[in-house]
Parts: sequence; structure tokens; C-alpha cells
Amino acid sequence: MITLYSILLTVSVYWFARFLSKKYPSPLTSPVFLSTMIVIMILLVSNISYQEYKPAKTAMTYLLGPATVSLAVPIYKNRDLFIKYIGAAVSGLLIGSISTIAAAIIMAKGLHLSKFYLLGLTVKSVTVPVATGIGGIIHGNISLIAAYVIITGMIGAMFGARLLNWFKIDHPFARGLAIGTIAHGIGTAEAVKEGEIQGAVSGAAMGIAAVFTSFIVPYIINYII
Repeated sequence: MITLYSILLTVSVYWFARFLSKKYPSPLTSPVFLSTMIVIMILLVSNISYQEYKPAKTAMTYLLGPATVSLAVPIYKNRDLFIKYIGAAVSGLLIGSISTIAAAIIMAKGLHLSKFYLLGLTVKSVTVPVATGIGGIIHGNISLIAAYVIITGMIGAMFGARLLNWFKIDHPFARGLAIGTIAHGIGTAEAVKEGEIQGAVSGAAMGIAAVFTSFIVPYIINYII
């Protein structure tokens, strides 16, 4: 009964958050951020523990597989665009992946964070399954890595498009590439709402950036800790 309640609660809250996002556009009404905060508060008030909520989370997470695979459709439809910009895309993905790793390391070193936190930050910009896989290789804390990844995705979804607007980056290919490289799946969900090209490029960038990061981080990690 709790599982059904939790599923209905999560879906209802997400649709409510989407409604508010359209009516009152703001980083704070970003659907993923707002719905997460509301669900957490309701579960706390309802005294439902994470362990009780977990079966509902597992059921909904299972649907991420088909949702992710469906991103292949717009990628295929826009394959000529990928071929046209292949050089710029690969360069941007490589530079973006290296930059986000370097930024995390510099921040961690600047704040004198321990190895425990530094390891988690290095993979914050790739999707959770890949990040946790890399975490196992570099002996990072899996729970902490998952939290960093989700927070990074939320920040990307909340502020990514606005930062691109601020820097006057309006080309759909460039916008999708930037958001997918830095904010993985959560950012891609927002990119899809901008347009088919942005969503397709963001989905492809998310996957390729994860491959780049899985090669880069395990190789350099022993030199930075």
C-alpha cells in the first residue's frame, strides 16, 4: 500500500511541479528540484522512511531504461547534424569533460577537502550508473558520489539554460552539447523541453562524456591525491 501511495505521490508532485514551472518560470520551480523537495517534506511529515519508499523508487527507476533508450530516436532523426558538427562536438565534449573534472579537483584542493570528498567530486558530471561504476574503480564512496551527481544535475537543470542565455549561446546544437556534457540525464530532461535538437544532442553528449570520464578519471586519480 505504501509503495502505491509513494508512486502516486511522486508522479502527482512531479506534474504539479511542471505546472508551476510553466506558470512561474524560475530556477526554484525547476521540476526536478521542486518535486524532490516537496516529496522529501511529505515523506518526513508522513513519517515514511526511505526503506519504505525504496520499492516505489525502484519501480520508477526501472522506467529510466526505456526512457533513456528513447533518446536514440531524436539522435537518429538528426544524424546529419551530428555528422556536420562532429569535429566541434568531439572537441567540445573532450574539453568540457576535462574542464569539469579539473574544476572539481581545484575546488576540492582550494577548500582543503579530504580524499573522501575529492574522489566523489571528480565524477559529479556523469550519470549515476557510470559514476558509481567509476567510483568502485577509484574506491570512492558510492552514496556520496550518487549525491554529488544528483546535485550537479539539479544545478545544471536549474541554471544551465539561463547561463547559456546570459552568454548569448543560442545555437541549439551548442546548448544541447553543453548541458548534456555537464548535467547528464537531469539536464537532458530540461534540454528536451527546449527542442528536439537540444534534447538529442544533450542525450548523445551525456553518453559520450561518460565514456571520456571513465577513461580519464581512473588514469589521473593517483596523480592528484
